[in-house]
Amino acid sequence: MPKREKVMRMSVELPLWRALAGYRVLTMLYAIGLFASAYGEYDRPAVAIAYYAVLCVWTLATLPRVQNAVACTKRFLAVDLAIALTGIVLTPWVVTAHHIDRGGPTLPSIWTAGSVLAFAIKGGWRWAAFASTPVAVANLIERGQPARDTVHNVILVWVASIAIGYVVEVARASERTLARALEIEAATRERERLARDIHDSVLQVLAMVQRRGAVIGGEAAELGRMAGEQEVALRALVSGGLLPVARVSEDAAEGAVVRTVEEPDDIDGPVDLRTLLVLYAGARVSLAEPGAPVPLEPGAARELAAAVGAALDNVRRHAGPDARAWILVEDEPDEVVVSVRDDGPGIPEGRLAQAEGEGRLGVALSIRGRLRDLGGSAELISTPGQGTEVELKVPKVPKDPDVSRGKAEKR
Repeated sequence: MPKREKVMRMSVELPLWRALAGYRVLTMLYAIGLFASAYGEYDRPAVAIAYYAVLCVWTLATLPRVQNAVACTKRFLAVDLAIALTGIVLTPWVVTAHHIDRGGPTLPSIWTAGSVLAFAIKGGWRWAAFASTPVAVANLIERGQPARDTVHNVILVWVASIAIGYVVEVARASERTLARALEIEAATRERERLARDIHDSVLQVLAMVQRRGAVIGGEAAELGRMAGEQEVALRALVSGGLLPVARVSEDAAEGAVVRTVEEPDDIDGPVDLRTLLVLYAGARVSLAEPGAPVPLEPGAARELAAAVGAALDNVRRHAGPDARAWILVEDEPDEVVVSVRDDGPGIPEGRLAQAEGEGRLGVALSIRGRLRDLGGSAELISTPGQGTEVELKVPKVPKDPDVSRGKAEKR
């Protein structure tokens, strides 16, 4: 049995968390080393030793908290930032005035940046800006005045943390895009494998049932017709992927039965008209389409597909269940043209005008009305004894901005 594709997810944040964990340990040792080298400049060294003991225990005990975004909770971030701020505020009370005047480091020194960076990696640049603000205020309070070196350090931490937070957000978005691309690639390979298997078995059986049913006749002919329709639908499925779900509903004005296609309402970009029209293909309906996608705005594509469904329902209603129909899709530079032709008896001259006068507005509302709202047109050509052709034209840029956003009224 062939193995299924597995999509392996990788985290672009993991190296950042590992780097942060290492940074916190190294900067803790660095802050302790600065204290040891400048021990004589501390008026209350016992307070500094107590603070560094707390800092050391906290840093080592919370290393698991900086392994990933899930473990790094908001409560941990708040306590971590509070420890950094406490060390900055305690500095003037612990060290000598000379230490502050010469621009000596605060108690936590550059360990504070690790706390701010944890906010950046966890929540992005907004969280980084939020954490940088109290750190800046605490540093200004510690110096007593906005000295040049203090302002320089504050701006450096602010800009660096916001930049890293923005990079993290971009990396997360890229990771999601890559994961989606890998899933699509795996799904495409799986579909191609299934298509090969289906083509070699199921499709051949359905085609054989269709041919044999037509030869035998009777109930077997109906079975063959159904097998032919299933063959067309299955072939479209394995070649194009999952299709939108069709829904059949009666037209409001005694007209044709309109088959609409349910599409998600949150589609932003154009949709391929071919994926909507392939639902109408069957044993007696042939679809001729371009080899490349036919993009249209979602609302325009749905309305055009519904108009094609109305035209086909008119074929079944007036030309009989045995009539054949052909759908031709043409992708022009400025518009999309869809022609629906049948081999029925045609429409007698004046019959449409008479139907409209009697209040039966199926063609006028279901077909012409839809396209008129899109800025398009519908032309019906019928010759008695030679069938009927409906030519539907829709501009690629609808005149109605609501339609261009895919919010056209569903009929």
